[in-house]
Amino acid sequence: MPSNQSGDAKRTSLHGFWSSRMVFILAVTGSAVGLGNIWKFPYIAGQNGGGAFVLVYLFCVVLIGMPVMMSEILIGRRGRRNPVTTMALLGEEEGGSRHWQWVGGMGVLAGILILSYYSVIAGWTLGYIVKSAAGAFTGASAELIGAEFGAFVGDWRQVVLVHSLFMGLTVFVVARGVERGLEQAVKIMVPALLLLLLILLGYSMTSGHFGEGVAFMFTPDFSKLTWNSVLVALGHAFFTLSLGMGAIMAYGAYLSDETSITESSIAVVIADTFIALLAGLVIFPLVFANGLNPASGPGLVFQTLPLAFGQMPGGAFFSTIFFILLSFAAWTSALGLMEPAVAWVVEHLNRTRAQAAVMIGSLIWAIGLGSALSTNVLSNFRFLINVDTNGDGIMDAKGTIFDNIDYLTSNIMLPLGGLLIVVFAGWVMCRNSTADELGGAGASFKIWRFLARYLAPMGILFVFMKAIGILDWIVALFG
Repeated sequence: MPSNQSGDAKRTSLHGFWSSRMVFILAVTGSAVGLGNIWKFPYIAGQNGGGAFVLVYLFCVVLIGMPVMMSEILIGRRGRRNPVTTMALLGEEEGGSRHWQWVGGMGVLAGILILSYYSVIAGWTLGYIVKSAAGAFTGASAELIGAEFGAFVGDWRQVVLVHSLFMGLTVFVVARGVERGLEQAVKIMVPALLLLLLILLGYSMTSGHFGEGVAFMFTPDFSKLTWNSVLVALGHAFFTLSLGMGAIMAYGAYLSDETSITESSIAVVIADTFIALLAGLVIFPLVFANGLNPASGPGLVFQTLPLAFGQMPGGAFFSTIFFILLSFAAWTSALGLMEPAVAWVVEHLNRTRAQAAVMIGSLIWAIGLGSALSTNVLSNFRFLINVDTNGDGIMDAKGTIFDNIDYLTSNIMLPLGGLLIVVFAGWVMCRNSTADELGGAGASFKIWRFLARYLAPMGILFVFMKAIGILDWIVALFG
């Protein structure tokens, strides 16, 4: 087997290797491309001025997202173990301390917590495939579609059922291992996802408002761009690439020595960004064609778009394709979220892949019940963080279980994990180790090293301070 270690210290993967560079790119792209690209990116672009936001987002992806991704992959390949053990081994080798294992542990825990509520939203997409195919949105009014959504998420039986179904599908793939499970799944689902998007793009181009959608996406209007918009772009660039949660590190452990980390990272970032932009070009023309609001928030997918599809010829067919697309995107991301924890169980508890997948899947399913019940029987169980329940910018209530787990992971665990990972790669690991993984100390290595040591940590720290309110407190103190 290939080894990524120099000298006598050779280390090989315990879980196998990706069969090719292309499969690795598909796997990481699948992990990165999720509901964030297709569900979240279009509406946050709509809320923050369209083209100007997209431009800032692209800069953030290249200058911050890519160096963090390269750091995760090189750490994963250098360690060849699950994220916890990898950080412990490299921490001891490079910095003389195994305490870095807690960074890997935080990433594994973040993946478990994120998938616990991500599975619930992904389950909604499964439910909406059935509704679309049954023609539930055909000719329906906005009030009827809103009531349909409310009734669906308000029925705990339906929500728990689709949550369970989605977790079952995820466990099935992960249990089959790297080559028979993860690899086969991404070979099918990522190209299928792109094909479905292209079909919908063709449909969107016939809406009569495609030019309006293109103008909205790519004509910068900097008068609508605020500092908060910049922070949103920076945060989304970081989170959409699945960084800070151990998934990319775990996938990097299965990467052969012959594969260029730099070239692979560039390919993943281009593919991830292309799909996010493609989703916007699919969604915005349909929104404008029906006189809807492009900044309608999270309801854009589950309430606004069903209304748009319901008013169009063949809308039931294309609506079904759209929600199949969403479920595929969610499924590929779920595999990456679950893999680090499964790898840890296999290595530390001496379980088979199937046993580990069932154990971790059951744990995630059980935690996810809290989020599944947050829109129905536990909707009044609220605590800790404040949330905006009316979409008017006013924090008017405490958060549900769903809201609190989302806040903890997205605003604290992921940026903190990503910050520590890029600091470890840029400052703790020696120059020779990182240069060895990145193919020598050439121009691309020097650019990565500068971004990883300075720009990326500062950018992530900026987002983290804003997310937890420290930045606002500093501004208020000195403003």
